[in-house]
Amino acid sequence: MKTKPFSQQTAIVTGGATGIGRSFTEALADAGAQVVIASRRREVLEMAADQINRSIGAERVSTCAFDIRDNEQIEGLVSFVVERHRSIDILINNSGLAVPETVEEISDAGWEKVLQTNLRGVMQLCRAVLPHMMKEDFGDIVNISSQAGKHGYADVPSYCASKFGLLGYAEALRDHVRKTKANIRVFNFCPGLVDVENTDATTKPRPGFIHVSNLARTLIYALSLDRDVVLEDINLYAK
Repeated sequence: MKTKPFSQQTAIVTGGATGIGRSFTEALADAGAQVVIASRRREVLEMAADQINRSIGAERVSTCAFDIRDNEQIEGLVSFVVERHRSIDILINNSGLAVPETVEEISDAGWEKVLQTNLRGVMQLCRAVLPHMMKEDFGDIVNISSQAGKHGYADVPSYCASKFGLLGYAEALRDHVRKTKANIRVFNFCPGLVDVENTDATTKPRPGFIHVSNLARTLIYALSLDRDVVLEDINLYAK
């Protein structure tokens, strides 16, 4: 079964400039991977890439501005990465948002915004990336779901629906690569509350929250396992 060291891998991290995504980007770049961070805010992407590259002393993080709700921009992101790096070895589906609305008050606009970002966009991005991974017979797809993908919460029904749906889609994707005998793994992170405001390594998270570094370390561990080993759902939350 084909293997690659991180130094020969290229990753896409959506929402990779801030919060959980940034912690993943830093960990992958520090391990030697080339990382393309992608989200809508170009200036935030470029600032994060500059900071991370300076911290590791190498130019391993690059940027591509895109909107995951736009299929043409998804195709553009994938083309950009393949043309620049020749492969896509890791896809981290981290882009996500929530619209706080009760079940009775949920609006069509809120529902569409959340579902298009958290679920439909992920499905379309996976669809665009998968042929490249299949061709190379190598890849890892990491989906950032949530404990809200396993438990319903009254104040964010659309978010819960999107994260439940993401886990269902991941099951179908995992079954597909298993049946085609592709060397592709599918991981789901299902964290509880993550402190995305206090992300400095020396800062303690707020009570009831976990530090983003715990997710980053878990990511590297999961990806470092033998290729025939998959951690299907990874649950992390504070005591």
